[in-house]
This record gives sequence, structure tokens and C-alpha cells, in this order.
Amino acid sequence: MSIYQLKPRFQALLRPLVVRLHASGATANQVTLIACAISLALGLWLFFAQPAAAAFALVPAWMLIRMAFNAIDGMLAREHLQQSRLGAFLNELTDVLSDAALYLPFALVAPFSPFWVGTVIVLAGLSEFAGALGPTVGASRRYDGPMGKSDRAFVFGALGLYVALGWPRPQPVSWLIPLLAAGVAWTIVNRVRRALAEAQAPQENP
Repeated sequence: MSIYQLKPRFQALLRPLVVRLHASGATANQVTLIACAISLALGLWLFFAQPAAAAFALVPAWMLIRMAFNAIDGMLAREHLQQSRLGAFLNELTDVLSDAALYLPFALVAPFSPFWVGTVIVLAGLSEFAGALGPTVGASRRYDGPMGKSDRAFVFGALGLYVALGWPRPQPVSWLIPLLAAGVAWTIVNRVRRALAEAQAPQENP
């Protein structure tokens, strides 16, 4: 089960806005690049400026808005004939870059380990790579969980809210990031395994 499975309902809520954006001349690639720029600006600001902990409340707020941006660019592309080869590259690359920027500030939050936050960043990128490789073996683009992009957004959004509220962070809390890394690693395994199974299925059932 993944939050990604709730996407159709989310898209239905956004469809009227997408229609208006298309009528105004907005493009899927513009939405993609704007979302990436805001993610980079927020993540790098939190990391380098190291503002008060309350600023981490921006993370869950932006994670929710970013999910809307991601849904909107996909709907503009599919439903309003804006799909392009460049858009396919931007969709994958900007997601990985945005995730890395938004996770990075947590490396400075005690008791989280910079090593484990870095591990999550690397594994998150690999998980999206694994999903995108599905078509190269004759399968679909894989979005399997348990820790896909939407699930990670929920977890880091919740952590951002926790930090912003100034709640206690005893040492056992540090294990949350390694557990998250394990979940992302399992996601990679699931995506590879299910892509191979999907690609093999037509051969086994002609």
C-alpha cells in the first residue's frame, strides 16, 4: 500500500484548476521547473541559513503543495497533449533533485545522523531510477512502495512539523532515519522485482 494509490482522487480535485491553467497558457514543463526551483530554494535555505526550528513548518506545507504541482504537471501533459521527450527527462530529474534538497536540512537536526540522511537521499534517487527503468525491460514505469515519493513526502513532512513544534527528540528518535532508509531500500527491491515479473508475464502467458 502506498499513498500514490490515492492519486486519482487527488487529481479529480485538481482538474478544474488544471483546465484553467491550460486555458491561461501554462505548460507542464513550466509547472515542473517552478516546483523544482521552490524545492531547491527552500531546502538550501534551511540548510545554509539554519533558521529557527519553527521554519521547518515550511517543509510539510510545501510537501503538500508540491504534490499538487506534480499532479498538475502530469495532468497538463497527459490530458492536454503536452507530453514531450524533454518533459519526460524533467519529470524524473527534477523530482530526484527536489527530494535531495528537501531532505538535506534534516542532516543538521539532532539526533538525526548526517550519514543516514545522506543514505536516504541516495536510496531515494536510486528508487526513482529503478522505477524509471521499468520500460527498458518491457514493463511499465514502476511506482511500487512502501516508500515511494509520496510516502517519503509524508514522512519528511511529519518530521518537519515535529521539529517545528519543538517536541523532544530523544536519542531513540534517531532510528527513524535508518528505518526510513530500509523502507526505501525495500522499495527499490519491489520495483525491480515487480518490473521483471511484469516483463516476464507475457512470455509465460502468450
